Amino acid sequence: MKAISVFSGGLDCTVATSVYDNDYEIHAITFNYGQKALTQEIRASEEICEKMGWTHEVIDLPWLSKISTSSLNTDEDIPQPSENDLDDLSKSSESASSVWVPARNTVFTSIALSYAESIGADIIIVGWNGEEGETFPDNSKEYLEEFNRLIDVGSPEKIRIEAPCIDLNKEEIVKLGVEIGAPIELSYSCYKGDDKPCGVCESCMRRKRAFKKIGIKYED
Repeated sequence: MKAISVFSGGLDCTVATSVYDNDYEIHAITFNYGQKALTQEIRASEEICEKMGWTHEVIDLPWLSKISTSSLNTDEDIPQPSENDLDDLSKSSESASSVWVPARNTVFTSIALSYAESIGADIIIVGWNGEEGETFPDNSKEYLEEFNRLIDVGSPEKIRIEAPCIDLNKEEIVKLGVEIGAPIELSYSCYKGDDKPCGVCESCMRRKRAFKKIGIKYED
């Protein structure tokens, strides 16, 4: 059986994809939409895919870079929340708004569906999760369910989106990764794209907190 993985080289997608490693031939796709972390995302993705024996491809989306006003791929500063801000829905929603890329997961998943149909894949793997689903609607369980319904209606193939982290927070994702031997040590989750994780963007903060709770040393 075959699977398409929407893969950025980050923690969530690395764990989610590793869940299916033993049962599927994994084809990972990384998107270039002009993000500041592109170079590091590609590096991490290539290292993980090489270690796991997954194929890897980079897909360029220059038009998405042009229309986006997100701080992820413009000159705007990326927010640096405090640890307390992470659990403040109002403040975390404001941070999420700053890094929102227009319809990003809808675009990525639609392209993944096209790839899945073309190679006869059975599933599309995504790293959508419960913690980010609170502020990013395209990470939510409702979004997952609706997209699968769309595929049921709009695709002649029986393809499903699988999101094994959809009910998990970051700590639970790290725990799952450790349990299944996912190469989370090779993953890269920083928004800023420096050689080493900045440790202060929201993605780094959530990762750092989860690692700390599990007792894993955070990269610094």
